[in-house]
Amino acid sequence: MATKKTNIIPIGDRVVVRPLGDEEGTATSSGIIIPDTVSKEKSEQGVVVAVGEGRTTDEGKIIPIKVKKGDRVLFSKYGPDEVVIDNEEYFVLSESSILAIIK
Repeated sequence: MATKKTNIIPIGDRVVVRPLGDEEGTATSSGIIIPDTVSKEKSEQGVVVAVGEGRTTDEGKIIPIKVKKGDRVLFSKYGPDEVVIDNEEYFVLSESSILAIIK
């Protein structure tokens, strides 16, 4: 029996990002590998998996979000809220916390 995948729909100007991780750990310049368990720094890059409809102005006009599903983004280290859905880690952040799209 196939498991049903949860559909995430962010509200307003929120964006859901799957963080990019280095599964093997980080290597120093001398070749020593530091496992992820030692340096559990939050990822600052990720792939957009869902976007909200956009920010609503005081006049009720919706300003669309500039990123789209599939974009690889760089975001503020302290901006996201961490959530776990279907045993996968995601970050939910405001569009203003996204610093750049990586091409």
